Amino acid sequence: MEEDTHHYDGEDVDVTFDSNRCIHVRECVEGLPAVFDTSKRPWVDPNEASPDAVADVVERCPTGALHYERADGTPEPVPDRNTVTATAQGPVYVRGDATVTDEEGETLLEDTRLALCRCGHSMNKPLCDNSHARVFDAVGVEWRPDDVSADDDAATAATGTQADELTITATEDGPFRLDGPFDLVSGSGRESRTEAWLCRCGGSANKPFCDGTHAEIGFDSE
Repeated sequence: MEEDTHHYDGEDVDVTFDSNRCIHVRECVEGLPAVFDTSKRPWVDPNEASPDAVADVVERCPTGALHYERADGTPEPVPDRNTVTATAQGPVYVRGDATVTDEEGETLLEDTRLALCRCGHSMNKPLCDNSHARVFDAVGVEWRPDDVSADDDAATAATGTQADELTITATEDGPFRLDGPFDLVSGSGRESRTEAWLCRCGGSANKPFCDGTHAEIGFDSE
């Protein structure tokens, strides 16, 4: 998993951008084109909008490629609920208090927003690099930030908040093991869980869950 992080400093808010995590969902350029303009260099100018507006749009980035740091010290919020969304023909989006580890327990990444590869072809595993666009076909849901927020509010009102961290283990040549409270959103609906084994080879006949196909096809998680 590689990083290529760029820093854009503003008077009231700074923005960082990891190009290796960007899969061009375009929430930034469509949500705040005055700040995020790919026709300019540098393409990010945090001074072109209020800190609140910049923060709002950055938080809509589903991959965590964008982050911000406010001059007043206000941190990025951690979502009240851990949500794992298996998208149609795309990655698994994670929002919440999430830590990705390897099988030895070494932390690979800690973040509140992630896009995990589930097609098996990413060159930046365990993260998505948009390879699914050319090779992957899977049932899932169409993901929008506003939809997730609305669902989170409804779920929180019905069942309370989730206080615990979600640990995602990228097993060697195998699935993602999820441990901790989370809501799984997929083509089958939404369900609250505390554990799951999710396919990341792209071959399971029971997506988003693992069915052991990774062993049959010789999936390589490197």
